[in-house]
Amino acid sequence: ARRRREEHRPDEPPDAAAEEGDDTLFLLFCCCHPDLAPASQVALTLRAVGGLTTREIAEAFYVPEATMAQRISRAKRTLRGRRLDRPGDLAVVLRVLYLVYTAGHAGRVDLAGEAIRLTRQLTLATAEPEARGLLALMLLNHARLPARFDAEGRIVTLDRQDRGLWDTREIAEGVRVLQSALALERPGRYQIEAAIAALHDDAASAEETDWSQILAWYDDLVALTGDPIRRDPAAVLGRAVAVGHVLGAAAGLRETDRLREVLGERHRWHAVRGHLHELAGDRSAAASAYAEAARRATNIAERDHLLRRAARARV
Repeated sequence: ARRRREEHRPDEPPDAAAEEGDDTLFLLFCCCHPDLAPASQVALTLRAVGGLTTREIAEAFYVPEATMAQRISRAKRTLRGRRLDRPGDLAVVLRVLYLVYTAGHAGRVDLAGEAIRLTRQLTLATAEPEARGLLALMLLNHARLPARFDAEGRIVTLDRQDRGLWDTREIAEGVRVLQSALALERPGRYQIEAAIAALHDDAASAEETDWSQILAWYDDLVALTGDPIRRDPAAVLGRAVAVGHVLGAAAGLRETDRLREVLGERHRWHAVRGHLHELAGDRSAAASAYAEAARRATNIAERDHLLRRAARARV
């Protein structure tokens, strides 16, 4: 499958925001110092760069305020007196921002929105295409938020979402940012994941999704990593789903068989098996796989969602 890539000129960041972008970039890099653990990098970024209170950060990550205060204090002590000539590199900064984004929405703080704001600032201070790729990925996923939960707060899967609720302006912006990144012809994982998200957003219905192009992008994504099964399990499982839609459910299930030894203990592996069995019309096997995924899930909302899918498959 070949991917469509429009020719265009990259967007130039506004000169008026350059100074603010440089200051933000400096703080982000300092907060992502390599001597800090990932959890401390995230907490310090939200406190020093995002301006969130310790209580807000604690609520967002479901930990006591005292615990978060200790985490931030330890991070500050680690950096105290050190020359900041060895800050985190850009890859670390991007990873921290993505961790902030994927923490989602909790308490009074919209972490996804905060991550988007900070990533916008980062793109003002660097021409690195992966920074734009990350911003595009965030925007393209965030655009679906209004349809991601029903009136009772239950998860709605992508194939069942009301696409009329998606934020079309946010999707359009995400596509523009992605195109400006891809035009630099230095693709990385965030750009590729954004391209996959854009293809989902571009489909008027689940049935119209261009799975062939999605599979081609997944092929590129897993090729980035020397040991993708262990180092990027989400990518190989996503590829298995795409294989199931392009080459048939049986082919997708064979892909998951190949991943069983390493990923078989993960709830996501069983959830993908459930989806592929459902795609094949084997509702009994789908129900069993979803039930096993629910048993292994640690997130309550996701566990309840998987239990509902298991129940629906049994009907």
